[in-house]
Amino acid sequence: MSAAAPVVGVLALQGDVREHLLALAECDVVARPVRRPEDLAEIDGLVLPGGESTTISRLLHVFDLLEPLRARLAEGMPAYGSCAGMILLADRALDARPDQHQLGGLDVVVRRNAFGRQVDSFEADLDVAGVPDGPVHAVFIRAPWVESAADDVEVLARVPESPDAGDAAGRIVAVRQGHVLATAFHPELTGDGRVHRLFVNIVREALG
Repeated sequence: MSAAAPVVGVLALQGDVREHLLALAECDVVARPVRRPEDLAEIDGLVLPGGESTTISRLLHVFDLLEPLRARLAEGMPAYGSCAGMILLADRALDARPDQHQLGGLDVVVRRNAFGRQVDSFEADLDVAGVPDGPVHAVFIRAPWVESAADDVEVLARVPESPDAGDAAGRIVAVRQGHVLATAFHPELTGDGRVHRLFVNIVREALG
């Protein structure tokens, strides 16, 4: 695959698949859905979309994608997870169902639905390390946060400290470890492609 035009897949089992494909299409890559194990051999990086982490976990098993995807991640394939994708990429998830599968790739502990129910969804402007040209307008929908991260995990963004933030103030909501990126928020919903371009740059770095 050409480093000039990386092929970036979007896990297309459930969630914001179309929105991620559209965002990636603006980043000078070939964007395609991933539904089968053989699709994994054709991509240089993978986006795991927002959605429902328990459902996506179950479908990974149903479609025989769980172990092949774990293997590609272990080999160093770049991955980006937003919201549910962050949960799946974490080594450990709190408040998840006992039968939920973790893909790994991020040496972090995340708390599922940390910000509350759907009615507690909110938006905030965040300074995200590695994303130029000002704050990112972040949309949080039944979002996780990172409870703890290993020393070699780079914290890219936290919820701003403010009286309105409550228990969420200072919580970690974007991280990177090597070629794996994750956000608790949904950049695919705002029309701001800067987080996707950050991930595409990570894919290009991995391709050398």
